[in-house]
Amino acid sequence: MTDPLAARSLLFAPGDSERKLAKAGASEADLVLLDLEDAVAEANKAAARALVAEHLKTGTRAQPHWVRINPLDTPHALADLAAIVPGRPDGIMLPKATRAEAELLHHYLTALEAAHGLPQGGIRTIVVATETAQAIFGLGNYAGCPRLAALTWGAEDSATALGATHNRDESGEYDFPYQVFRALALAGAAAAGVTPIETIHGDFRDLDGLEKVATRARRAGFRGMLAIHPDQVAVINRAFSPSTAEIERAERIVAAFDGAPGVGTIGLDGEMLDMPHLKRAQAVLAMRR
Repeated sequence: MTDPLAARSLLFAPGDSERKLAKAGASEADLVLLDLEDAVAEANKAAARALVAEHLKTGTRAQPHWVRINPLDTPHALADLAAIVPGRPDGIMLPKATRAEAELLHHYLTALEAAHGLPQGGIRTIVVATETAQAIFGLGNYAGCPRLAALTWGAEDSATALGATHNRDESGEYDFPYQVFRALALAGAAAAGVTPIETIHGDFRDLDGLEKVATRARRAGFRGMLAIHPDQVAVINRAFSPSTAEIERAERIVAAFDGAPGVGTIGLDGEMLDMPHLKRAQAVLAMRR
């Protein structure tokens, strides 16, 4: 089984801009996503593919470099994989996908790794698992999916798939279907034992709004978030890092249980705590950097 992904911030960089690829790599993002899909116009797909392939081979990697390829049902996907696998990307993001397509990607990668003398299974995957209507019905079916390290969701393509005119209500919150998709992606990642990743905050100038979204996302269970601009990275990294107060509280909970072996419930600061509290405290400590 592939280890879950450990990345707070996953920064997209358009694959057809050498300047933006370099800027993303120089950022404090935990992971860079070189984008061959939505950030690249149809006319630029081939040039972007060549640029990303060269960047993987010759560019400096201060953090893992993954590539978002085009969907498998497009004529670009196999060309993307054939071009970029020789550069040994750390992973592939597969958009608009189902579990069956994630399995098919695994087989393609296995063949390409063998062809280029790369370690079998070394290239991991993230699936954007809500972007087609069909995909929604398989969100609980990713357990055991080979190479899978994380699941994320996409609000914009989900809305397009449903024929919606917009995906937010008058208050700016996601409409009900997209709240459901988000929750199912989170639960699907938990069921599969992989990392749940929050989708983008589209207004890259709205850092206050981003902080609120990211803070709520971590509280709900997400462990990282997609970014579309380097300015978003610091906010996301802070939001997905436990505060000093959280760490101190978690340490006290763990110490209290360690000091009472065999006891299922303890009292701390006037509150009764049991195993779920201990597990959440341990999860907080595991997020320390």
